[in-house]
Amino acid sequence: MLENINFVLLGTTHPGNIGAAARAMKTMGLSQLSLVEPKSFPCAEATSRASGADDLLAQARVVESLDEAIAKDTLILGTSARVRSLPVPLMNAREASERLIQAICQGDRVAVLFGKERYGLTNAEMERCHGLINLPTVENFSSLNLAAAVQVLAYECRMAALQAEGVDPLAGFKAECELKPVPHEKMASFYAHLFAVLEQAGVFDNIPSETLKRRLKLMFNRMQPQKHELDILRGILSNLQKKLP
Repeated sequence: MLENINFVLLGTTHPGNIGAAARAMKTMGLSQLSLVEPKSFPCAEATSRASGADDLLAQARVVESLDEAIAKDTLILGTSARVRSLPVPLMNAREASERLIQAICQGDRVAVLFGKERYGLTNAEMERCHGLINLPTVENFSSLNLAAAVQVLAYECRMAALQAEGVDPLAGFKAECELKPVPHEKMASFYAHLFAVLEQAGVFDNIPSETLKRRLKLMFNRMQPQKHELDILRGILSNLQKKLP
């Protein structure tokens, strides 16, 4: 899905922003980059800022007009730092990304427009859009770097695509981090080991043993240690036991 999203940069003045935008796109799986009358491209600075996304720069379409860049696209959304008074549907990045992915699923070709660094999209450029994407930055510092805006949209597009495919990107990590409580028999063995070491160390000499044992059990029950954690504790107890008389 993501390969079908056309990110269009209009009149980019700083080549470094092109490279940074390409990098932002590649990290999220997007690859279709169109450049409308860039001031300087190809450029070593763009390649440097791409940091490994050279392939996106090599295959980027460089065109002379916006109309050429979006000629085959059926859904066109433009980014805008300011809320305009134009009668164009306004949405945030998440809503826009969901709409883009939905359109792709229906066989449409889609594009996202990013205007010049200094003032964004002109009214004439916005007239070609079916909707505007607004990133709700804070009012007293609303200026967002071009590559940063590309990163936000690329991320939201990736998340929307994964959701549409029913994929949880964190599934593998969640499985690794999933809590696996220790069964009762292993906890009982641990308590026996713990209390034996405490007894050997003389901890129970001046403390009511049953009260302390009960509180220790309740504490570890609340913690619900995992197997590897219990193995660490058992190892510590074994080493202490060897050093005790």
